[in-house]
Amino acid sequence: MEPDIYNKLHADGLLSDASFEKIKQKRSNPLFSVHWELKTLLYLGVMLLSGGLGVLVYKNIDTIGHQAILAFIALITIGCFWYCGKHKLPFSWGKVKSPNTGFDYILLLGSISLVTFVGYLQYQYNVFGLNYGLATFIPMLALFFIAYYFDHLGILSMAIAALALWMGISITPKALLAYGNFNNKHIILTYVLFGVMLLMAAYLTKRFDIKRHFKFSYHHYGVHVMCIALLAGYFEYYNTIYSAVFMIAFFAVAIYVYQDAYKEKSFYFILLAVLYSYFALASLVTRMMFATMREDSIYLLLMFFIGSAIGLIFLLININKNLKQDDHL
Repeated sequence: MEPDIYNKLHADGLLSDASFEKIKQKRSNPLFSVHWELKTLLYLGVMLLSGGLGVLVYKNIDTIGHQAILAFIALITIGCFWYCGKHKLPFSWGKVKSPNTGFDYILLLGSISLVTFVGYLQYQYNVFGLNYGLATFIPMLALFFIAYYFDHLGILSMAIAALALWMGISITPKALLAYGNFNNKHIILTYVLFGVMLLMAAYLTKRFDIKRHFKFSYHHYGVHVMCIALLAGYFEYYNTIYSAVFMIAFFAVAIYVYQDAYKEKSFYFILLAVLYSYFALASLVTRMMFATMREDSIYLLLMFFIGSAIGLIFLLININKNLKQDDHL
């Protein structure tokens, strides 16, 4: 359509030959965006720099000296935060854009260096004594402050991980399933509390419009941790009345996540709510099947999984279609 307009304007004499040639040259050599390539390279640069410094320190610890290493890390930290403080845009409870492309990565490097400095200080000089909670609590507060003050989602994720570390748990859902920690009732309840805190933070972030774009990070980790912890509680208390309590709580959370996701038109969180709910329902059906002790239970169970899997696929397709239809509302 656009080339036809330019040709028509040129034919009508409204566009000069020189201008028409410039437009043709520009359209024949369109600009190529390297935004994400540049951001990836910068991120890898920060990671490689941090890892390289760690290897350098490890191999030369006897010749460099602990004080020199701490001073070097402190200089990197101070330099990064000095640059970010000088170039940052005015603070706002809304979303604040980065002043330039490198700003976020310099801030990330400074935050990693800060955590490294505190950890090194505790490891080498034991400045917090046996109070390891304080050694994780202080970096956690610092990371939350940095995330909000400079408006950085990556550092917010670091702060959430630090909160998990302070509470004595691991943040990644993969670690939740891989290391078999769910046989400890105290750990399960700690996960539930952590999940409640994250979901509440996501709700309050949106409710009071405080860095509203931070909601996704809180909600993402909260949904995973809460659902896995409640399901783990159900299996841990399998033969007690508490298993029903955990399952009821799970479906209450799943319904909340689904309703909130539908309002936000977020297929990702709808997918999480549906998949976790499917796993919970499959667990209940399996339990009921084996409780009857029928000979054909295994065949009925197999048919259930095949039929329900097909139904699940059609359900997700239909939900996604409805979300797209409601986009104009």
